[in-house]
Amino acid sequence: MTRDPDRFDPIEAVALLEEPTRKRLYDVVVGSRQAVGRDEAAESLRISRELAAFHLDRLVEAGLLETEFRRRGGRSGPGAGRPAKLYRRAAREVAVSLPPRSYDVAAEVMATAFDRLAGTPAVDALTSVARERGAAAGRIARRKAGPRHGRHRLRAGLMEVLQRAGYEPDVDVANGTVTLRNCPFDALVAGHRQLTCGMNLAWAQGVVEGLGDSTATLELAPEPGRCCVLVHDVPHTSSPSRQEEPKTTLI
Repeated sequence: MTRDPDRFDPIEAVALLEEPTRKRLYDVVVGSRQAVGRDEAAESLRISRELAAFHLDRLVEAGLLETEFRRRGGRSGPGAGRPAKLYRRAAREVAVSLPPRSYDVAAEVMATAFDRLAGTPAVDALTSVARERGAAAGRIARRKAGPRHGRHRLRAGLMEVLQRAGYEPDVDVANGTVTLRNCPFDALVAGHRQLTCGMNLAWAQGVVEGLGDSTATLELAPEPGRCCVLVHDVPHTSSPSRQEEPKTTLI
């Protein structure tokens, strides 16, 4: 029986993730920078390809994953074989609230109001609050790191804060840059990019301040499919006598 693509039940979709193997496969796909094939997913969990395909296709049917067909390794033409079926996270946003709530509608109304007040003390207050909230989260992570909070422990604390906040941080091991693969406020970005990116940046500034991480450089570099903020890793050369303002580049 084929599911009606226009009928989407978020409760049914979320319930599918209760099955442990299916949830782990979903995490493998979501955690990958690129679309994932069946063989790769099966190998990650050390299960059969058939079992991986079954669960992955159930997640597609539920609207949690999407598929694409592409030849791996850039091969094309005769003899290149059939395109592989690859899986990636669906663009659809899944939210369940019992009883029903419409916080997204409230956020849209507020964002529209703030956009109309651009450059006013009200907008300054918004970014100030975002920075305060980030600083509070950073201070908590710093306390958890303990009194001997070296550079690597501070960076681990930063990653934990970003992960818990839903940003899905991903580190480029070559240069230490942290890319935030998800924007928790993505529903607002299309109509209110400047406001949303400013709020993300202010929050991230607060986090690194709260952590006392003077090696982090924040860059505002919006691109489709991820959060607008990048966190660059600057080599620590000396111990500053006071906490420095995080360097910020606006693009």
